[in-house]
Amino acid sequence: MNDDRAFPGLDGIELRHLRGFAAVAEECSFTHAADRLRIGQPALTRTVRALESALGARLLDRTTRRVELTDASRRLYADLAPLLPRLAAALRSPTGPATLRLGFTSLLPAACTALTADFEAATGAGVRLVRRDSPLAGLETGDADIVVLRGEVPRDAGLRTTVLLHEPRVAAVPRTPLPAGSRTAGRTPGHAGKDGLTAAQAAALRAVARRRVLDWAELAELPLVVNTVTGSTRPELWPAGRQPQRACTAGNFDEWLEAVAAGHGVGVAPEPVAQRHSHPGIRYLRLKNAPAVPVHLALPARDAHPLAERFFTLGARTRPSAGEAPTAPGGRAPGRTSP
Repeated sequence: MNDDRAFPGLDGIELRHLRGFAAVAEECSFTHAADRLRIGQPALTRTVRALESALGARLLDRTTRRVELTDASRRLYADLAPLLPRLAAALRSPTGPATLRLGFTSLLPAACTALTADFEAATGAGVRLVRRDSPLAGLETGDADIVVLRGEVPRDAGLRTTVLLHEPRVAAVPRTPLPAGSRTAGRTPGHAGKDGLTAAQAAALRAVARRRVLDWAELAELPLVVNTVTGSTRPELWPAGRQPQRACTAGNFDEWLEAVAAGHGVGVAPEPVAQRHSHPGIRYLRLKNAPAVPVHLALPARDAHPLAERFFTLGARTRPSAGEAPTAPGGRAPGRTSP
């Protein structure tokens, strides 16, 4: 027997209330959220206030300049974010074509083209590509059913993974490094270190800008531009005591690319980046003795979408064996990581 009294505050709450709140929480702006939902700002304001009234809690602190989340709204959004996309999918017509959402960050590996074709032929379902600049490529927010991740996957992320392939690393160096002491303010096109480049670092960047090949160990002497959200290369990959200085950070691939081009330091990326993202301010150099980048398929460890399970199984069957893994620059075969 259902009893609405067991769920205080739920009476009168509709899907539009939850979608409106989630949009404002993500945009931190009623104006931008209203544009995204294609409704008027006054209507969106009333929608969020109705949700606050139904829950009996203040969800947003509004000022003349910005909107900030309260502790209650952060908890609510964390619970809602993965549920709303799945609810929308459940409410689609069951007779409509099935679609798998494949998430990725900056670059989808070429190997996924054949894998996607095999999946579509085997299931009759379609695949929609979803790019998200987040550590788990949209899996954590429910925007994707299965994702492609580069680098090591956190053990506490609650995921099942399988290695699709390994990609060699290349170095991205600025054609015109900044002079010593230079630094940027804010995050456009990156957030630079407090003290900027030293004279030695600036000289080293100018020297490597003319090289064709670098050794992995040489990067320890250079300032490193790090994509802290979706990047696969961080100082911790080098031995303790021989790690490069994190001179500049970026929050996505485009920021990373522009920060390197602006001369703040050297970047390290998978080889497909050099093949598919040229930049007039950057030269890509071959790296010797660099560890390869593992490329994973990942899906939730529990309650994964059935189509995601099929895609995952196909990926696990077609992944290269240890002997077939690509060889890293310099002739060193990368080690395999366990699923």
